[in-house]
Amino acid sequence: MLVSLNWLREFVPYEGDIQVLGDKLTMLGLELDGITDPFEPVKDIVVGFVAEREPHPESDHLSVCTVDVGGPEALTIVCGAPNVAKGQKVPVALVGTTMPDGMKIKKAKLRGVKSMGMICSERELGFSEDHEGIWVLDDALKVGDKLVDALNLERVVFDFDITPNRADCLSILGFARETALAFDLPLTLPKLNLNEGGGNAAEEVRIVIDDPELCPAYHARIIKGVTTRKAPDWMRFKLLALGQRPISNIVDVTNFIMFELGQPLHSFDLDLIEKATIRVAPATDGMKFTTLDNVERALTANDLLIWDGVKPVALAGVMGGLNSEMGKASTNVLLEAAVFRPGTIRKTARRLSLPSEASYRFERGVDQIMTRFAQDRAAQLIAETSGGTVLSGVASAEPRPWRDRTHGYRHKRCMALLGLDLEPAFAKKVFELEGCAVNDADPDNWSVNSPSHRLDLEREVDLYEEVGRVYGLDRIPAVLPKVSKSLEAEAGIPVYHFIRRVKEWGRGVGLNEAINYSFTGSDDLDRLHLPEEGRVFIANPLSEEQNVMRTELAPGLLNTLKNNLAQGNNHIRLFEVAKRFVRDETSETETREQNRLGLLLYGPRHAAEWPWPHGDVDYLDLKGHVEHLLCDALKLEAPVFTVAEEEHPYLEPCVRVAVSGEAIGFMGRVREEMADYYHARKDVWLADFNLDGLREMVAAHRIDFRPLPVFPPSRRDVTVIGPVTLHADAIRETILSAGVDILESVELVAEFVPQGQDAERNLSFRLTYRSPDKTLKDKQVDKEHKKILDALEKNLPIRF
Repeated sequence: MLVSLNWLREFVPYEGDIQVLGDKLTMLGLELDGITDPFEPVKDIVVGFVAEREPHPESDHLSVCTVDVGGPEALTIVCGAPNVAKGQKVPVALVGTTMPDGMKIKKAKLRGVKSMGMICSERELGFSEDHEGIWVLDDALKVGDKLVDALNLERVVFDFDITPNRADCLSILGFARETALAFDLPLTLPKLNLNEGGGNAAEEVRIVIDDPELCPAYHARIIKGVTTRKAPDWMRFKLLALGQRPISNIVDVTNFIMFELGQPLHSFDLDLIEKATIRVAPATDGMKFTTLDNVERALTANDLLIWDGVKPVALAGVMGGLNSEMGKASTNVLLEAAVFRPGTIRKTARRLSLPSEASYRFERGVDQIMTRFAQDRAAQLIAETSGGTVLSGVASAEPRPWRDRTHGYRHKRCMALLGLDLEPAFAKKVFELEGCAVNDADPDNWSVNSPSHRLDLEREVDLYEEVGRVYGLDRIPAVLPKVSKSLEAEAGIPVYHFIRRVKEWGRGVGLNEAINYSFTGSDDLDRLHLPEEGRVFIANPLSEEQNVMRTELAPGLLNTLKNNLAQGNNHIRLFEVAKRFVRDETSETETREQNRLGLLLYGPRHAAEWPWPHGDVDYLDLKGHVEHLLCDALKLEAPVFTVAEEEHPYLEPCVRVAVSGEAIGFMGRVREEMADYYHARKDVWLADFNLDGLREMVAAHRIDFRPLPVFPPSRRDVTVIGPVTLHADAIRETILSAGVDILESVELVAEFVPQGQDAERNLSFRLTYRSPDKTLKDKQVDKEHKKILDALEKNLPIRF
């Protein structure tokens, strides 16, 4: 929103620093983007006086002018405009001046005559499209003055960002209200001096509103005998400062009021309105309508139109129709001021890609009470600038008049929420300066009526925000809230903490975290033979490739694999912690969500070949990661791995994983034909686990505390020679079951297969003995160690 400083000062007498004003309004929630000079391109243009004008000796359309620009000597300037004449005040671009279009004025010789500058037209200076001749200025202007100073043009324009809820600040008046509030200044509205005469608008035209929901109010005034011409300079200059191109007095007045008061208006040629009727009603599907920009647009039943007695004449709140446009020959005006349903205007403007200043305001909401005042002021200005007569009365239909909104306000609660300690008088002053009516008869619960221009004040908490906003949200001290929690409240493991723990494990073992979209494509799920049952489809997908919520993590991980292979990365170690989504009619959201952990391994076992041995990852690598997670990281019981009997959709083989008899996931190798689609030329190993189930298991842990050992250990190594078919775990279990109380741990430390002895191998174990009560003697350790050796020889086919 562009805000002219001089225009703002017509409403509120602010004379302070412009940066202070911008900063203050920013802290009130109206963020300042920048401050510009709209007439910077013409800052070097000066006022000149044509002292002499003679025909060019070598041309029948050029003139040689002697122009006084306030310097010691008059300048000779060759001019081609037909209306240049002696005695005129004109804008002059001196040598060295850069014009708005980028052209630099230089000394020139036109058909043998020197020219020391240029006499400018309005079009050349960017003030209008008028290029029929030079711009003849007012005789009262002083020769030699800068044009921007002589015409008192605006030099300061603020550019503010307006949040969607502050529709009241889409006008100069809205910013004047905020300035008055910020600096405790008086606010002055424009004076209305409307002269009516002859006839009655209510008898000349009939207003019909089909659906009050779409149009709560519609008012029409009639101005007869108008002449369409250029708007007065003061009005054109204000519009130019805000980046608006002046068109004609009738159109410029409606734009002027829109920027000044925030009420969009529209002017129809009354003589083109058939059957003296204005009807507000929706379009019909498929109908065509040509707007003012001469574009035929296809409409739907969701678009709102303004009709006369026969045809549509405007696209309500967005743009007028070509068939009712005010032209140069138009003499009678029907001036519209209305309130439309914001959502309807927004949808139409977006669907037709037809944004406008009017729709921008209508789709955020306009002040219904201000509508009549804005219309009367516009009618007054049209009459004054066109010589027309405003007919008495207004043709109106207001099926839904404005109703005051009353909110309760509890000052103690407001202070508690804001963390402040302000007097109630401060809050009351804020509300009254904003235009609210305050009844504080009950000191604990006020009654506050919000004004019609503050559509964002809908609830009591909105009033709290106003108190904090005006006091200064930046001035509210930062205080950490007091949090009191009992030990019972800390029972269990929060989901976030558990997920963070799993992610730290993944990064710690050298895996890279993958983050994929929660939605995928039906084709991806079909490719992995995942069932259609339970899929949650997206109502408005970004694309057909992302039209369903993922039911498993595999599609995302495999697409990540595909992308990495395409970039030349063949050593891939991935994990992903994410949710899967399955339709569940019994759920409140009709969707059941579950946290899952996905693992994917692919490529060589080691990232670098030397000095590591060759070889690709296999099942044991994946199994090792799973065991490390469950046993070492989460401290769960050793998992049980079972080959699935039933066929898995995308894994072959598929291994089911259970902990304490409860299934918690599955793992295996991706089917070759599926892996081939993702450009994999080696085995792809994938695992998927239920994190919610694992979290419940971890939360059910009982934490045992044991004292640290005090006495030193005693260690013995034993090498067992046995058949290669004998598992090391069987040897370990036999050692532990020998009934030796002082045996603390058993570790496999080495394996040796003698050359040529394929049937046997040597396994070395380290046994640690320790007593919790005393230091062990060698004799005692040897006795217990022999008991273990005897148990091994008795129960297993081994020798030492």
